[in-house]
Amino acid sequence: MEKNKKVKKLTFISICATVAILLSYVEVLLPPIFAAVPGIKIGLPNIAIIFVLYRFGIGEAVAVSFVRIVIISMLFGNPMVFAYSVAGAFLSLLIMTLLKKLDFFSKVGVSVAGGVSHNIGQILMAMLLLETAEIGYYMIVLTFTGIISGSLIGLCAAYLLKCLPMKKI
Repeated sequence: MEKNKKVKKLTFISICATVAILLSYVEVLLPPIFAAVPGIKIGLPNIAIIFVLYRFGIGEAVAVSFVRIVIISMLFGNPMVFAYSVAGAFLSLLIMTLLKKLDFFSKVGVSVAGGVSHNIGQILMAMLLLETAEIGYYMIVLTFTGIISGSLIGLCAAYLLKCLPMKKI
């Protein structure tokens, strides 16, 4: 019976990874949100990541995030896209996990912190790769967009967590 639970859990996490990949693809298809500032995205895949973080934990969320990043980078990106994505995802998951453990912030608050820290991680990677600190000014716009998108993503994830009660897997 224990093996059956592990298979169910792996299957559900695989479905979440697939949803994250599909949401990434949808984001690739969407026109730029603000054409004057390239690279701003809503962060739709993070709905699945936050869902997995709260439902299963950090290990599973890291796995889903990494699988999504690898596949999307291979299909639609390049090594630079991979580097930026890993940096953003690492910092975002670290901050979200710490805030979740504090149990002081709502899911939306955790998501906002994740959105902003994802942008910080990407800017730090850009500063490292491009060897310039001036790109840090980009954080002014990215903080604002991170708050807005993090709020929307957090609301979606919180709604899913509420509406999809899980039996013991």
